[in-house]
Amino acid sequence: MKILRSLAAGFAGALALNVLHETMRRLRPHDAPRMDVLGERGLRKLLAAADAPQPDDDTAYALTMAGDLVSNGLYYSMVGSGPHTIARGVGLGLAAGIGGVVLPGPLGLGEAPSNRTPQTKLMTVAWYTLGGLVAGAVAQGLRQRD
Repeated sequence: MKILRSLAAGFAGALALNVLHETMRRLRPHDAPRMDVLGERGLRKLLAAADAPQPDDDTAYALTMAGDLVSNGLYYSMVGSGPHTIARGVGLGLAAGIGGVVLPGPLGLGEAPSNRTPQTKLMTVAWYTLGGLVAGAVAQGLRQRD
């Protein structure tokens, strides 16, 4: 049962993160992080390395969104279901946000989607941290229900 609580919390954090990203990229196209662009670049890079056919833009976007939800959900599920889930969630989110700013360039995905402006960098870190906070809070709430 603890695994299910952790997974539920992780996917709640991932959903919150993705909804925030998708909403803000439409409201602030000039400086909102574009993690969807990084995801699509990563997907296309992996498919090219595997000599697999490239999907059309709509399919690539849908696959990226599904991949974001699954990977972030599993990542945030590390908040667990024991004590200190909120602090653990914040720590995981902070680490993911910093990684989202620092890693795309060295991975060959480009820097602009998460490094375009100082505000873009700050939003990237803040939003991943918020996703971790949501995951931690949901885990704590589910734990208290038992």
